Formats: sequence, structure tokens, C-alpha cells
Amino acid sequence: MTRMTRSSDPVTTRRSNIQLIHAAYQAFRARDVDALLAVLSEDVEWIHPQGMREYGLGGTKVGHAGVKEFLAHVPTVLGGMRLHPLEFVESGNRVVVFGIRDVTSRSGHTEALDFVHSWTLRDGLAVRMEDIFDTVVFHRLIES
Repeated sequence: MTRMTRSSDPVTTRRSNIQLIHAAYQAFRARDVDALLAVLSEDVEWIHPQGMREYGLGGTKVGHAGVKEFLAHVPTVLGGMRLHPLEFVESGNRVVVFGIRDVTSRSGHTEALDFVHSWTLRDGLAVRMEDIFDTVVFHRLIES
């Protein structure tokens, strides 16, 4: 896709921020880690509530290696998870996503839990993703 600048020079446009974040969720759905990493900056901050630290799922992971480490650890705590992003709100370099995730405990119990993801973008890549959710409900599900 091209657009014209004021000087009439053609400029190739990058994906919009919302398109980029949609691509991230498509990668999640496909369980395609390489496709997910392709939309993340090399120094991305991957942030989850401190309340999940006792399960190894809390705090900030940095860079592609940190994201891969986090994603590899999730199956040791959960039986499965599916994200259902429902609403995307863009403001400047931020995209906030409201959704529901179906989370399955290792014992097979599944619940639908609300989430908010706050994505920050720079130069066509996500530089920060913060996952916001009710940790008390998540703990209860993990322990079920």
C-alpha cells in the first residue's frame, strides 16, 4: 500500500498499529511463536501482574528470549488457554484490547476470564505488552 506525501513522493506505509496487534493475536491463535516475535521489538517488555509471580507467570520479561521463556513456562502451570480479543482501542502509540480468555487448569477445569492488554508500539513494532486481569480468580482456577 502506498500513500502520497505533500511532496508527492510515494511512501510505503507500514501496517497500522491495530493491524499489527491483530497479527499478534492471530499468531497466538495459531501458536506460532515466530509470527508473534515478528511483531515484537527485540527489546520488548512482556509484563504480567506481580500476583502471578508464585507460578512463574508474574513480572516483566524482556526481549524475544524473555517472551519465549514465558510462553514455554505457561503449559507447566495451565492445561490450555485461548484468547478472544473483543475490542481494540487505539490512542497514539497505544492499543488497548479488551477480551476474554478461556483458561483451562491442569486438572481440566475451564473458565472464561476477562483481560485487558495494553500494547505500546514504536516504529511498527510492539515495545511493551501489559496483561491486566483478576489474579485472585486466576489463582483459584490454577489451584482447581
